[in-house]
Amino acid sequence: MTVGTTEPEEYAADPAGRRRERRGWYFYDFACSVYSTSVLTVFLGPYLTSVARAAADPEGFVHPLGIPVRAGSLFAYSVSASIVVAVLAMPLAGAAADRTGRKKPLLAASAYLGAAATAAMFLLEGDRYLLGAFLLVVANASLSVSMVLYNAYLPQIAEPDERDAVSSRGWAFGYTSGALVLVLDLVLYSGHDSFGLTEGEAVRICLASAGVWWGAFTLVPLRRLRDRRASPEERAGRGAVGGGWRQLRATLKDMRRHPLTLSFLLAYLVYNDGVQTVISQASVYGSEELGLGQTTLITAVLLVQVLAVAGALGMGRLARVYGAKRTILGSLAVWTAILAAACVLPAGAPLFFYSLAAAIGLVLGGSQALSRSLFSHLVPRGKEAEYFSAYEMSDRGLSWLGPLVFGLAYQLTGSYRDAIISLVVFFVAGFVLLARVPLRRAVEAAGNPVPERI
Repeated sequence: MTVGTTEPEEYAADPAGRRRERRGWYFYDFACSVYSTSVLTVFLGPYLTSVARAAADPEGFVHPLGIPVRAGSLFAYSVSASIVVAVLAMPLAGAAADRTGRKKPLLAASAYLGAAATAAMFLLEGDRYLLGAFLLVVANASLSVSMVLYNAYLPQIAEPDERDAVSSRGWAFGYTSGALVLVLDLVLYSGHDSFGLTEGEAVRICLASAGVWWGAFTLVPLRRLRDRRASPEERAGRGAVGGGWRQLRATLKDMRRHPLTLSFLLAYLVYNDGVQTVISQASVYGSEELGLGQTTLITAVLLVQVLAVAGALGMGRLARVYGAKRTILGSLAVWTAILAAACVLPAGAPLFFYSLAAAIGLVLGGSQALSRSLFSHLVPRGKEAEYFSAYEMSDRGLSWLGPLVFGLAYQLTGSYRDAIISLVVFFVAGFVLLARVPLRRAVEAAGNPVPERI
């Protein structure tokens, strides 16, 4: 049996087993998305920035490892650093999963390392900006590794014509959990006095509880997903020193045989870099540039979460009518308009900020879910985890340029508006690159059946 095949005969005999695996698969989005929303999008950026400002010199700089860094850029630089660590770890995890056929133990290890680092953010107080940066790097890199393994299950649990819908439902589960936890966070944060907590204590509890949630609900996919046995060829070299790096080089060499798959990855790398940067820096932009309070930011992201569920499911339906490629291209046009509007957004105007949040919610989940399902059609069978490690490098691992550009723009100009407008180029370039990819030929070249609409 080859790792990652969809095993149609087995599934035809056991449709209940496939449904059980799907439901378990959805729940990892339900578990880990809380980190992305509560921690990375809402609380950690503004809070870590405030901790760094408390430790800054009179000119507003902190000096990690003796390097002068503007306190307002620390969070963006830490996100970039976490991605560099993920770049080193993700290909090894993907290659190991395909060689051994044991994705679940690797998924468990990466998920619980990230959950533990997130829970430890409760200790982030005073001037401990270095601790905060370190925990962010560990948690973010662990999430990226776990997503390599999680995404690699998609071709195993869904037939080609089912993947757009299954992937979209996974994103919908994630946004549902994000919205639920943000409601609880909003209650705790806005009423922290009545709970006998300071504002900082409330934020730290919100950060740590995301780690607890992540760890608790990871138990569901670990119980329901099944590992597939690796073939003898895939098990060869399992214990060899440096085998993971040799497998990575072999994977990259193999990917050169599928240039159209690489073309899609390049397009995705570019436009998703913009998406990830907008999501991770939105709260910093809202608090530091627009002067909005934490409660406004929480409710805006909550609005994103609620609408993202409808957006992911709605764009999945649009993809069935118009094809995933056209639907994604339309979403990139909307992203470009959102950034242009954000650049001229007046300070202290929460209603305008909410309007942009609503627009982001409607395109966020769908553009990511459809990109994942599109890529699943471009992966040769038996190489899912390895190829999804490359995909995840595009999704999280190589999305270092956007945060770095954002941080540098603020470092040089002191203006977050200059930083936000620089991200438009990622969406415009991504649109052009994706439009040039002949997806039907790419699916055929990968040896997979072509869906009726793509």
